[in-house]
Amino acid sequence: MTNEASASAQSAEATNAAHGAVIVGTIPDQSSRVLKEGARYAKLLGVHLLVVHVDVTRFVTYEDPDGYVHSAPIDIDIASGEGALESVRSSAAAVLDGSGIEWSVRQLVGDPAMAMKHLADQVDARLLVVGTRRHGLGESIREFFTGSVAARLAHRQHRPILVVPLGEPVPDDEAIWPTA
Repeated sequence: MTNEASASAQSAEATNAAHGAVIVGTIPDQSSRVLKEGARYAKLLGVHLLVVHVDVTRFVTYEDPDGYVHSAPIDIDIASGEGALESVRSSAAAVLDGSGIEWSVRQLVGDPAMAMKHLADQVDARLLVVGTRRHGLGESIREFFTGSVAARLAHRQHRPILVVPLGEPVPDDEAIWPTA
């Protein structure tokens, strides 16, 4: 069996094992609170926890009938998301090892909301868990142009979404969007 055929078979096997999973979208250096909440719900529901990282520097070129995704970099000079995936994997292991729940990590590519939606459809996910955006002007501008992953998921699929607040909440008398 070729490496690509082997990877394709492993992808299909992993999808079957994760049927009905709770999916947690995460990024490197994100608060462990998102993973802990996802794990709590996976345990309550008695299902697999699927921790995902979306590499936004790559896009899907085509998908095999069995679900194996082929991708290519948006820019040949951009470094691969392998370092980010390894960071997510080690963070997940630190939080989830010994938790008593079955979990795995998967790398997705492209637009985070659409990639998570597609995976949720493939595994018939029970719940999607995401964190709020990071605070700061750069993140506010990015969200203004691209939209919130949680909001985009809420409008593009039918599954429940748990949005875990990160950082300190914005006071009621303070503007959420910075003004010039």
